[in-house]
Amino acid sequence: MGKIVRYITRDGSAFIIACESTDIVTEMEQMHKTSATVTAALGRLLTATSMMGYMLKNKDDSVTVRISADGPCGDLIAVSDCDGNVRGYVQNKIVEIPLNSTGKLDVKGAVGTVGQLYVIKDIGMREPYIGQVPIISGEIAEDITNYFATSEQTPSVCALGVLVNSDLSVNSAGGFIIQLLPGCDDSVIDIIEKNVATIPAVTKMLSDGYTADDIAKTAMNGIEIDKLDERTCSYKCNCSKKRVETALISTGVQSLQEMINSGEDTTVECHFCDKTYSFSPNEIKALLDSACKNQ
Repeated sequence: MGKIVRYITRDGSAFIIACESTDIVTEMEQMHKTSATVTAALGRLLTATSMMGYMLKNKDDSVTVRISADGPCGDLIAVSDCDGNVRGYVQNKIVEIPLNSTGKLDVKGAVGTVGQLYVIKDIGMREPYIGQVPIISGEIAEDITNYFATSEQTPSVCALGVLVNSDLSVNSAGGFIIQLLPGCDDSVIDIIEKNVATIPAVTKMLSDGYTADDIAKTAMNGIEIDKLDERTCSYKCNCSKKRVETALISTGVQSLQEMINSGEDTTVECHFCDKTYSFSPNEIKALLDSACKNQ
């Protein structure tokens, strides 16, 4: 299980969310069999989206973050509920490219630097909120920071990290998001800026045994903070045969009839958890009958 914690400054001028997501990214890697660089890229996005989900207010709210850029891994998508439970998908699971100039996994090279980041929030309104900003780095953390500043006009700092072992297993994963609230004093901003500039990498802290609480306190060192809450979270897909049936019905009468006419089972795979659902021609006919009755 992952863990998310949230703290606020005692003067109410800023808050931080920190996440330890090693188990989440591990499950994703084992499920999707991603290459090392893709594990790092999607793992970062899963971590950020989990924290963004935890910022939502209502139990039925959800957030989807999608990156569509010009890198070889293609689209990356992560979806979180309000508890930080998250699931993800990447268009190309295997991307083999050289290490970057610092000898680390080249996430930017895999994701790309030309494209868009989309944030879709389903918060119970008639239409979902959709924010869209250009990709500015492809490293994901910087792109999330830019989204908050540009689309939500909220000064923020996002740090993310995923460390992958030589056998492709996940050593550690996590991150934090700091956001300034209206009226934040310049002295608090100065301390946060200094901390962010000198804090160890997220994966270094996790490898040294830091917890999510430790990361939050380190990032806010020198500022009085109070803990608001904490929660465990996991990689969680909400697919089911019933949901797939609804999706098949939405394809339309003609599409369903074509499936029946083929005389073969129709198989649907969930992109988020790779689970497959199979429907016989008779089952598809029952869906067709249901669709016709509701027209």
